[in-house]
Amino acid sequence: MQQQEASSRPQSSAYLNKLSLEIEKKLQRALASPSQRRNLLQELFADIALEVDDRAKDIILSRDEDAITPAEYGANGRLCFYDVLADYYIRSPDSGKPILDLIVQLWSQSFASHIFSLLFHKWLFEVQLDNAEVQLRYSSALVQGATNVFWMDIQSNTRCFQSLFQYLLDEVTLESTRLKKIPIQAQRDLYLLLSRFIFFYNSVEKFESFLKQCPVFPNSFLIGGPADILVIELADQLQKLKVEPVLLHYLSQVKILRGMELRMATSTRLKTCLYSFTSPGGPMYPTRAVRHAAWDALDFLFPGVTHDI
Repeated sequence: MQQQEASSRPQSSAYLNKLSLEIEKKLQRALASPSQRRNLLQELFADIALEVDDRAKDIILSRDEDAITPAEYGANGRLCFYDVLADYYIRSPDSGKPILDLIVQLWSQSFASHIFSLLFHKWLFEVQLDNAEVQLRYSSALVQGATNVFWMDIQSNTRCFQSLFQYLLDEVTLESTRLKKIPIQAQRDLYLLLSRFIFFYNSVEKFESFLKQCPVFPNSFLIGGPADILVIELADQLQKLKVEPVLLHYLSQVKILRGMELRMATSTRLKTCLYSFTSPGGPMYPTRAVRHAAWDALDFLFPGVTHDI
């Protein structure tokens, strides 16, 4: 047994190193081939977003102290290649450096920020970056990439990237030590991002803790406090949702806002948003189920109030 455990570490490390080399090769091909660049980056993104198969799990989930353990599975017991690689680049940053350098050269290309956010979302908060400009660039790419992949989950009504969301919420936003590693503007952008998706990823039980971590916004005297900022983002998000099951999920989750102290303008904004889903036809064209859910939300959040907007 001891011999088996001793051999698991090099086996796991060798496998992850091989994966890294394959990623590096595909990025090099993308850099060298402008005509194929988008397709290659899209393929790479799809590859790292795949769930780890059983054979690979046997190699990766070893018992050595540096290996991934079953307790570190992604959200809902789903382990994807990006989960494994994100941890690997913390333990072995040299393996990730060539990949990071190539991504930077492909910065403006489609799917580059997606790939960066999946592979380096943990690395960004564990390393010390002395260059403020580089730090802001990486932080901005993280938020942009996370936004893109979260929207992919919404469009397909899946939660393939829930582990990324949970890390950004639990290990960054609710952990001030990590949060303060990124510039204040990136902290604000991250708060706005999580405000839009916290309902989708079923994290409303952390609502109060999340609001307490809201960074200072320069225009807060105009728009209000943390709750106002979150509700403004939520109302904007609701207007963009087109997938019925997702919209119904949001409408059921918004009931947690009942009793929350909001500015009159924010409250009216939320009420107007919900009211827009209660009538058939444009501009929202809500289904019957959505109309009923919107009325339920309105009646719950604003009891005894007529809904004349």
